[in-house]
Amino acid sequence: MFKAIIYVTLKESVLDPQGVAVQGSLHTLGFANVKEVRIGKRLEVLVEGESKQQAEEQVKVMCEKLLANPVIENYTYEVEEVA
Repeated sequence: MFKAIIYVTLKESVLDPQGVAVQGSLHTLGFANVKEVRIGKRLEVLVEGESKQQAEEQVKVMCEKLLANPVIENYTYEVEEVA
Protein backbone atom coordinates (compact mmCIF):
# COMPACT_ATOMS: atom_id res chain seq x y z
CA MET A 1 0.00 0.00 0.00
CA PHE A 2 1.15 3.51 -0.73
CA LYS A 3 0.38 6.87 0.84
CA ALA A 4 0.19 9.90 -1.42
CA ILE A 5 0.48 13.42 -0.05
CA ILE A 6 -0.99 15.81 -2.62
CA TYR A 7 -0.64 19.60 -2.55
CA VAL A 8 -2.97 21.72 -4.67
CA THR A 9 -2.45 25.48 -5.02
CA LEU A 10 -3.75 28.22 -7.25
CA LYS A 11 -1.49 29.23 -10.11
CA GLU A 12 0.43 32.46 -9.51
CA SER A 13 -1.60 34.24 -12.20
CA VAL A 14 -4.90 33.47 -10.41
CA LEU A 15 -6.20 35.86 -7.76
CA ASP A 16 -6.49 34.22 -4.34
CA PRO A 17 -9.25 36.14 -2.49
CA GLN A 18 -9.03 33.86 0.55
CA GLY A 19 -5.30 34.51 0.77
CA VAL A 20 -5.90 38.27 0.49
CA ALA A 21 -8.44 38.09 3.34
CA VAL A 22 -6.01 36.16 5.55
CA GLN A 23 -3.24 38.63 4.75
CA GLY A 24 -5.51 41.50 5.78
CA SER A 25 -6.36 39.76 9.04
CA LEU A 26 -2.69 39.14 9.77
CA HIS A 27 -1.98 42.82 9.18
CA THR A 28 -4.80 43.69 11.60
CA LEU A 29 -3.18 41.43 14.19
CA GLY A 30 0.09 43.34 13.84
CA PHE A 31 1.93 41.16 11.33
CA ALA A 32 2.56 43.99 8.87
CA ASN A 33 5.63 42.24 7.47
CA VAL A 34 3.45 39.58 5.73
CA LYS A 35 3.62 40.49 2.04
CA GLU A 36 1.47 37.74 0.51
CA VAL A 37 -0.62 34.74 1.53
CA ARG A 38 -1.65 31.96 -0.84
CA ILE A 39 -4.13 29.32 0.34
CA GLY A 40 -3.98 25.73 -0.87
CA LYS A 41 -5.03 22.29 0.19
CA ARG A 42 -3.24 19.13 1.28
CA LEU A 43 -4.75 15.70 0.69
CA GLU A 44 -3.68 12.27 1.91
CA VAL A 45 -4.74 9.29 -0.19
CA LEU A 46 -3.99 5.62 0.49
CA VAL A 47 -3.58 3.67 -2.74
CA GLU A 48 -3.17 -0.04 -3.27
CA GLY A 49 -0.79 -0.91 -6.05
CA GLU A 50 1.83 -3.35 -7.25
CA SER A 51 4.60 -0.75 -7.33
CA LYS A 52 5.39 2.83 -6.40
CA GLN A 53 5.40 3.74 -10.09
CA GLN A 54 1.89 2.35 -10.54
CA ALA A 55 0.66 4.24 -7.48
CA GLU A 56 2.24 7.48 -8.77
CA GLU A 57 0.53 7.02 -12.13
CA GLN A 58 -2.83 6.55 -10.40
CA VAL A 59 -2.31 9.64 -8.25
CA LYS A 60 -1.43 11.72 -11.31
CA VAL A 61 -4.64 10.66 -13.05
CA MET A 62 -6.66 11.39 -9.88
CA CYS A 63 -5.21 14.90 -9.75
CA GLU A 64 -5.84 15.59 -13.42
CA LYS A 65 -9.41 14.25 -13.40
CA LEU A 66 -10.74 15.33 -10.01
CA LEU A 67 -8.46 16.62 -7.28
CA ALA A 68 -7.09 19.67 -9.11
CA ASN A 69 -8.39 21.97 -11.80
CA PRO A 70 -5.39 22.19 -14.15
CA VAL A 71 -6.73 25.40 -15.70
CA ILE A 72 -6.28 27.41 -12.48
CA GLU A 73 -4.38 25.10 -10.10
CA ASN A 74 -0.99 23.44 -9.82
CA TYR A 75 -0.43 20.21 -7.97
CA THR A 76 2.51 18.25 -6.63
CA TYR A 77 2.57 14.93 -4.85
CA GLU A 78 4.80 12.58 -2.92
CA VAL A 79 4.18 8.84 -2.78
CA GLU A 80 5.69 6.58 -0.13
CA GLU A 81 5.18 2.94 0.73
CA VAL A 82 3.42 2.24 4.02
CA ALA A 83 2.93 -1.00 5.90
